[in-house]
Amino acid sequence: MTNGSLQDQFTEYLEKDSIFKDKEVLSTDYRPDDILHRDEHINELASILAPSLKGNDPSNIFIYGSVGTGKTLVTKHVCNELKMVADDADEDLEIVYINCKMKKVADTEYRVSAKLARELGKDVPSTGLPTDEVYERFFEALEDHEGVVILVLDEIDALIKKIGDDFLYNLTRVNDDLNNTKVSLIGISNDLNFTDYMDARVKSSLGEEEIIFRPYNALQLKKILEQRASDAFRDECLKEGVISKCSALVGAEQGDARKAIDLLRVAAELSERDNREQVQVEYVDKAQEKIEKDRIVEAVRNQPKHSQLTVYTIIDMYDEDGKIVTGDVYSAYKDIARKAGTEPLTQRRISDLIDELDMLGVINATVTSQGRHGRTRHISLDLDAHIVEKLTEMLEDEFHL
Repeated sequence: MTNGSLQDQFTEYLEKDSIFKDKEVLSTDYRPDDILHRDEHINELASILAPSLKGNDPSNIFIYGSVGTGKTLVTKHVCNELKMVADDADEDLEIVYINCKMKKVADTEYRVSAKLARELGKDVPSTGLPTDEVYERFFEALEDHEGVVILVLDEIDALIKKIGDDFLYNLTRVNDDLNNTKVSLIGISNDLNFTDYMDARVKSSLGEEEIIFRPYNALQLKKILEQRASDAFRDECLKEGVISKCSALVGAEQGDARKAIDLLRVAAELSERDNREQVQVEYVDKAQEKIEKDRIVEAVRNQPKHSQLTVYTIIDMYDEDGKIVTGDVYSAYKDIARKAGTEPLTQRRISDLIDELDMLGVINATVTSQGRHGRTRHISLDLDAHIVEKLTEMLEDEFHL
């Protein structure tokens, strides 16, 4: 395409009316004024946190439920309202929110302590200090606030998987050593079984109060999408049936409001790329297919280090012939792991990781009989070229390969 025709394309896009009125309404960070179907959870969380307005430390709270059930949305909403009332009443209340799944935030005790300290106004370098000193600065930052501090740890299961639960236990006991400040913890997790793997001490201290978020049903999702759509799209840009199909598809699976909103947004984006003036029902199917492909990349991004290295090994070995024997994967994986600066796992453990990747749909691992020579597993990739390219780029950047 020549520069002139490319400029014409951009100019044409700039001049035509968009399907969207306010696309930000369909983003994951958007917080609606009215949160639908979560009044019970909002009121319960508010009643637990209310004592902080009188200088009393609320109970520690554990909030869990599946992805897209409103946990973070509700928590941020209630905390924001609480902070506004506290400020108006001149009460000493500080609320710190961190997402433990964010890269380089909570993958070491040093980093999470430093992040919390910085959020409370303490200067802490990204590296270079003993971990004990960083924790001490965090402790000093807490003491300096002389009121109630609420620490919200979103995706708290990611924190524990990376650094263990000793740090969390210390947080739950920090009030024993503070003179001027009272600390309360809110832990949020998508893993419904997460508490089963926590140390009994931590579970007892953190889980003083528990709030469980159930998945939305199809009717609830429909109402949520209608609310978002009224602000996100220009009038008459959604064909009848689009919202119903989005809510039915997601409601039948996992009741994930975030996925339903993404489905609607992507359907609209694909419609615009095809120069449609309205979002048609068939674009919901196209959007679902695109999201499913992108899901593979996110699934790998969220896997442990050695699972990611196994994926990279398989991609690196793969060619048009189509299939790889698992024994060959382990030999190549050992070399790649060492290049990435990490000690390889055992062959048995890599075999288990291959099983997990197969269940996630990242690879296909099938058992093949070799007669009297026994059985072996062959691995194949059934991914589009652009997905493989994305995975390769992401993993090479992650491990400096």
